[in-house]
Amino acid sequence: MTELAAQMAAALKTVSVWEITAVVLALVYLVLAIRQSIACWFAAILSTSIYIVLMYQAGLYMESALQVFYIAMAFYGWYSWKHGEGLENKLPVSSWPLNRHVTPLVLILLFTLASGYALSHYSSAAMPYLDSFTTWGAIVTTWMVARKIIQNWHYWFIIDSVSVYLYVSRGLWLTALLFILYLVLIVIGYRQWRKSMDAVRV
Repeated sequence: MTELAAQMAAALKTVSVWEITAVVLALVYLVLAIRQSIACWFAAILSTSIYIVLMYQAGLYMESALQVFYIAMAFYGWYSWKHGEGLENKLPVSSWPLNRHVTPLVLILLFTLASGYALSHYSSAAMPYLDSFTTWGAIVTTWMVARKIIQNWHYWFIIDSVSVYLYVSRGLWLTALLFILYLVLIVIGYRQWRKSMDAVRV
């Protein structure tokens, strides 16, 4: 454990200004998303623009491509939250029944296997299957955030737990610490969105 802490401390000394900036903006995004502030999407655009390059340099090609999707979804999320069907045209928090999750989970599995196989055979990608899983899982889950589906927090907890291992293995220590913090914020986010959803029902 002491050796791991020493390795982490040494790695953190080499963290770039760009990674620090991306991490701070990512935290701003999540905090604002928990508060259901539409400004979260602007922070997301800035953070993901930086991560496109960082992930590519780390050999996480699927994660790099995912950032491009995040930017597109940030614009969609902003529009969706601003022009929702709830009070004052704001999108309300909603929930999916259990059977609604079958299709997205199967799609995540199939696309993970397909892209993981392709990356492992035709590229120099690091950890192709885990990289693919977090990417396809995040694609589905980001859309759920844009639509304010409360179960997005459950999906994120699993995806971000895997991402911690993925980033540590590639030396992205600050980003790994960010995702550990994400796991705490995800619990807070779920509780806040649940309160919002329950308040509408009253």
